[in-house]
Amino acid sequence: MVEQHPLSDPTADPFEIAARAASEIADKTGVERHDIALTLGSGWAKAADLIGETTATIPATEITGFSKPALEGHVGSIRSVLLPSGKRALVIGARTHYYESHGVRRVVHSVRTAAATGASIMILTNGAGGIKETWKPGTPVLISDHINLTADSPLEGATFVDLTDLYSSRLRAIAKGIDPSLDEGVYTQFRGPHYETPAEVQMAKIIGGDIVGMSTALEAIAARQAGMEVLGMSLITNLAAGIQKTPLSHAEVIEAGRDAEPVIGRLLASIVEAL
Repeated sequence: MVEQHPLSDPTADPFEIAARAASEIADKTGVERHDIALTLGSGWAKAADLIGETTATIPATEITGFSKPALEGHVGSIRSVLLPSGKRALVIGARTHYYESHGVRRVVHSVRTAAATGASIMILTNGAGGIKETWKPGTPVLISDHINLTADSPLEGATFVDLTDLYSSRLRAIAKGIDPSLDEGVYTQFRGPHYETPAEVQMAKIIGGDIVGMSTALEAIAARQAGMEVLGMSLITNLAAGIQKTPLSHAEVIEAGRDAEPVIGRLLASIVEAL
C-alpha cells in the first residue's frame, strides 16, 4: 500500500505540515533558525557552494512533505549554509513543479517550510526562455513582476494578499548594486510541461511578459502570504519558441545552465553577501 502524501489530504493544514518540516530541518541541521532561503533552479546550483560554509546537507525526501525532484538539474537536497555575515541560509534544491500534478500545496511547500524556519527573504531562481532577442543564453535577469497563467493559486479560501512590489524593489536595487548591467523583466508562468507555442509566446509578449517558464510565480505568491521579501532571478537558457528559430529541448536548457553556472553562481553569492 502506497502511503498518502501528507499534503494530499484536503483536511490537513499545510502550514502545520510546513512547521513540522521546519522542526525536522532544525533537528537534522542543528540550526534553530535560518535567515534567508534560496530555491535553486536549473543552472543555479553552483551558488550553494559559493555563498558560505555548508554545515549540513539533508536528502529532501527525509523531510515531511518534500519529494524527490522529477527534473534533471535539481539536486534533491536541503542544505544549511553559514554565511560570512554569520547569518544562516537554507538552500533548497528540491522543487516540485506544477506540471507534476501533485497540487499547489506541494509546489509551495518548500517556501512555506522556509518561512517556518524563520527565513524573511526568499530567493527564487529558475532557468527560463527569453522573449527579448537581446538576451542570449546564459544571461541572468531579475524578475520585476509576474503573470500567472496556471489558472491556480496557493491561497485557499477568502485569503486576500497584496502582490504590489511582490518582487522586492529593495532587493533588486541591491542586486543591481552588485551588477549594474543586470536587466529585468516580467516572468510569465505557464502550466507546462510542454514548451510554449510561438503563438503563446507572442501572447505573453503582448500582455507584458518578457520571460516564459514553468515555475516561480506560485512560489512567490506563497512567500508573500508568509510575509517574506522576494527576490526572483531567471537564467535565460534559450530564446522562447518562435523567437529562437531552432527547436527547443530540455538538453539545451541543461547545457546552457551548466555553461553559465560558474558566472551566475558567483553573482548570486555576491548578492546574498550584500543582503
